[in-house]
Amino acid sequence: MASKKTAHARKRANEKAKKKNSFNPLILISIIIVVIVVAVVVGFTLFSGNDDNTNNGNNNPPVTNGNPVAIINTSMGTIKVELYEDKAPNTVQNFVNYAESGFYNGLVFHRVIDNFVIQGGGFEPDGTYKQPIYDPIDLEINSDLKHVDGAIAMARTSSPNSATSQFFIDDGAQPSLEPGGVDPNGYAVFGKVINGMNVVRAIAAVPTTTKNGMQDWPVENVIINSVTIEE
Repeated sequence: MASKKTAHARKRANEKAKKKNSFNPLILISIIIVVIVVAVVVGFTLFSGNDDNTNNGNNNPPVTNGNPVAIINTSMGTIKVELYEDKAPNTVQNFVNYAESGFYNGLVFHRVIDNFVIQGGGFEPDGTYKQPIYDPIDLEINSDLKHVDGAIAMARTSSPNSATSQFFIDDGAQPSLEPGGVDPNGYAVFGKVINGMNVVRAIAAVPTTTKNGMQDWPVENVIINSVTIEE
């Protein structure tokens, strides 16, 4: 009787061991599903990109709706600017004329104020003023174009129709430069940075001093090597 009980106990133990060691196919299916889900999430993260219209160096800038793009190559990096030819045609043509003539090559950003603007297009590194080669243009204000972060606009004197070659880029939104702000006529926006705002920020943050009779001049010159236009 004892031997039968022993044999029966061994049989039950063997059956339990087999169940314990057997592999449930549902576990394998669950593992495969988890792996697929993780792969999809990781892939989306890697390839979703940056949809910020003011990106900081991606090689694939936002679509520009057929407008020309200015490539401002500086001693601190490259800034790409969409020029709103569809909304500020006269101002854009003026800027393109100066760029294609080579006028900007070798000039500097002579007025740099952090959290305000970086301004250039009128002075040599030694402070020599470069005479404009075209007549001043009329102020061209389009209500659709605002002084948002990265906007490019024409610099001018107190006369609204005096802009020639000098331009500036907003470092942060500057609503005070809109019509009715610090100047009743406002300053004409004609484009926006689409790649290289990190360069704008870096330029805006450089130490400045009073040099060549002007305040806010960078201690170390920031050179505009060239400005080229891509249609």
